[in-house]
Amino acid sequence: MSESSNPALRFGVLGAANIARQFIAGVAPSALAAIHGVASRDATKGESFARETGVARHYGSYEEMLADPEVEAVYNPLPNSLHAPWSIRAAEAGKHVLCEKPLALDAHEAHAMFDAARANGVVLREAYPYMAQPQTVAMRRLLAEGAVGRPQYVQATIGFSLADPANVRFDPALGGGAVLDAGSYPVSLVRIALGRAPARVSAVARFHGPGVDRTLLGTLDFADGTLAQVACSFRSGNHRHALIAGDDGVLETTFMNHLRGGPLHLQLKRGKASTAPSETIDEGGGDGFQLEAESFVRLVRGDAAAWTGATEAESVDIAATIDALRRSAARDGAWTEVSG
Repeated sequence: MSESSNPALRFGVLGAANIARQFIAGVAPSALAAIHGVASRDATKGESFARETGVARHYGSYEEMLADPEVEAVYNPLPNSLHAPWSIRAAEAGKHVLCEKPLALDAHEAHAMFDAARANGVVLREAYPYMAQPQTVAMRRLLAEGAVGRPQYVQATIGFSLADPANVRFDPALGGGAVLDAGSYPVSLVRIALGRAPARVSAVARFHGPGVDRTLLGTLDFADGTLAQVACSFRSGNHRHALIAGDDGVLETTFMNHLRGGPLHLQLKRGKASTAPSETIDEGGGDGFQLEAESFVRLVRGDAAAWTGATEAESVDIAATIDALRRSAARDGAWTEVSG
């Protein structure tokens, strides 16, 4: 049976967050993935959200959706502190899980989530739409080919303005803070570029309130001497940028999420000399949410090579690194070991 003749994998969406709205819109054109229903703890809100997003079914609780045998997979975009408990409950209900970044608050949670998925025979993966887009797939390929030689250091930064103090990303009880939200992007890119977790980190931050960073800058120190720097902010102009400096070239890229159409650029400079030419590599556009969902469907259906996102090892390392950055920032930049 061809891929196109298979019925679409039926997703249930937990919650009515804005990113859930974006995911639903991204998946809408897909022949491989379909949104079967949305769940909210407020039945009225769930009904309204389903109507606004064009989803046929709504549930008045998360438990009701997990009990529906027609739901095959769950997309979990709940606040960060709810990623682990509800992803584990979804796995225990026999549902595959695509969980928004950051997968977990620390490596311990991440391990528990993957253990639950294995125990129940389902697939769990962390959602990073930018990883499914062609410029990131090309970046992985170029690094594997040695296009810039051996990376010596990586710089990755992201920021935007978040003015509403009531936003859940400012709530410490819900896993708020810039590094858990925006910072997962640069940390994940560093993990892609260098292929391992750092040995230790040092971070300084400016805080919105107790336990909630609004801007954080971190240094990542690797056992082999490689270095990386990450930065994230809720108080800056919108930007997403990364630079990978190797001993034989430089690669620059951006974190693009759900761009619909238009080329996505990589800037590649091969060689050590200042006169080495710079090459602009244009990759085709694509909605990151759709590409990610379709990659996940192929993985669920047995094509492991089709998954373009974070591996289990990458997700555990990302969680461990973010946790260490948060602990270091709380201690005014003290060097903190990364433990996965």
